[in-house]
Amino acid sequence: MSPTAVNAKPEPTAPTSRRNDRGNVVFLGAGPGDPGLLTLRAVEALADADVLVADPQIADTLRTHTRAGVDVTELPAPEEVLGATSATAKLVTSFAAAGKRVVRAVAGDPGMDGTAADEMLACARAGVAFEVVPGVANAVGVPAYAGVPLCAGGKGVRFLDAATATDRCWHDAGTDDATLVVSTTLEDTAAVCASLVAAGRRADTPLTVTIAGTTTRQRTWSATLATIAAELKATKALPSPAGPQPAIAVVGEQAAGRDQLSWFETKPLFGWKVLVPRTKEQAASLSDQLRSYGAVPHEVPTIAVEPPRTPQQMERAVKGLVTGRYEWIAFTSVNAVRAVREKFEEYGLDARAFAGIKVAAVGEQTAKALVRFGVKPDLMPSGEQSAAGLLEDWPPYDPVFDPIDRVFLPRADIATETLVAGLIELGWEVDDVTAYRTVRASPPPAETREAIKGGGFDAVLFTSSSTVRNLVGIAGKPHNVTVIACIGPATAKTAEEHGLRVDVMAPEPSVHALAEALAEFGAARRAAAVEAGDPVTRPSERRAGSRRRARG
Repeated sequence: MSPTAVNAKPEPTAPTSRRNDRGNVVFLGAGPGDPGLLTLRAVEALADADVLVADPQIADTLRTHTRAGVDVTELPAPEEVLGATSATAKLVTSFAAAGKRVVRAVAGDPGMDGTAADEMLACARAGVAFEVVPGVANAVGVPAYAGVPLCAGGKGVRFLDAATATDRCWHDAGTDDATLVVSTTLEDTAAVCASLVAAGRRADTPLTVTIAGTTTRQRTWSATLATIAAELKATKALPSPAGPQPAIAVVGEQAAGRDQLSWFETKPLFGWKVLVPRTKEQAASLSDQLRSYGAVPHEVPTIAVEPPRTPQQMERAVKGLVTGRYEWIAFTSVNAVRAVREKFEEYGLDARAFAGIKVAAVGEQTAKALVRFGVKPDLMPSGEQSAAGLLEDWPPYDPVFDPIDRVFLPRADIATETLVAGLIELGWEVDDVTAYRTVRASPPPAETREAIKGGGFDAVLFTSSSTVRNLVGIAGKPHNVTVIACIGPATAKTAEEHGLRVDVMAPEPSVHALAEALAEFGAARRAAAVEAGDPVTRPSERRAGSRRRARG
């Protein structure tokens, strides 16, 4: 055998189900509602799809995992179109017959969806290849998020769909002592419970009823078969203005332990709609942190980035970067990275131009932007993620070890002088270059402006004084019920000057400390309500009569 043959590495091949010259269909379960419950195989199938055919309530979530140019077909609700199942089956098989890779997505699990089963049969009859990607079934995922373990206590589990159950099903469910999981609607819950009592279940059997399971709109009621109707009436859950609400009811002794096991609805910011006055790119990690606390972040840019009015200074600096003028380049924002990258591309340069130059990044997001550019930072703050934190770790100029004494600092036109002054004090020469200008962003959509002024948001995070001024300027002052959280004293002072009372202040000037401080505020607010025996509400669920005043 030749050395070439011995050392040759086989070409990686994709699974045949994913790369097939002939069309095929993937029946995919999207789970109960939480996008994080999608399986890895589901994400792979979505990324590989030519066509996505999805139920309307899950289409937007799945669209984020598809590639550009995918053909997305949102289906109407089955009850809206006569023969919807057969029509969908014809649509799916026709796409596959044309050589397309089709993902047919349903909520929950396709194996527990009757329409998906009919469509699979249609594919089989038409000779269309298909596969099934299971998802988390609603009847399993929703109780888990409600804090009700189905199999504890050694009893079996029975699943029942109230819409299709026969008399025999009700009889068996009523005479069995297994934990019963019923798929129903909130409106029909009382009738379901009455049927179970009539079939033999004890009236004092505990149950939970959950709507919008696994989402931040989830709500669960705990009662017994005999008292659930009164509980729904007392909490004004019915009638629902939105129409019938799908629900999962768990009947059995396991439902009684929910007070100790509820982990999702007790998150500190559960269901809070939090306004983050930053772009999606800037707010990525902050929004992820807020979601981990149960919040629903809503990003609203308050500034827009534009090129400098006179680009010659930036052009000279980039040329100096290539010719060896600088020992260091310091990036203080994602926008600075973008500005330099765009100038590089204009000159036909890439990350190799940074060879021999030390690179500093002021924080994690800036560092990630550099890594995407192909550059690994040599220096990042070990403590506070700020210009001051970067200076704490910046080495002083040493004429013996540093052949060049100059630092390139591409920044915004409104940047503070903290970093420049600190570097000069450490013995460095600084080229402080305007890489981009920041201007006030365009106003957000009318719906967002109304939510800001009308109390539709539970909290707003202000990360700088400029975000206060710009948000008020483009969208108006937040309603008095909205919790105001500020990153530090200067930002808090600006908020108070605009007539806002500051409820939360970060213990240190970082966005992550600010989010954590808001979570602690939410947890304390929840604990106080529980201790007082009051219902746990979000700030936006209270409408005060007057606008918030600043503290005196």
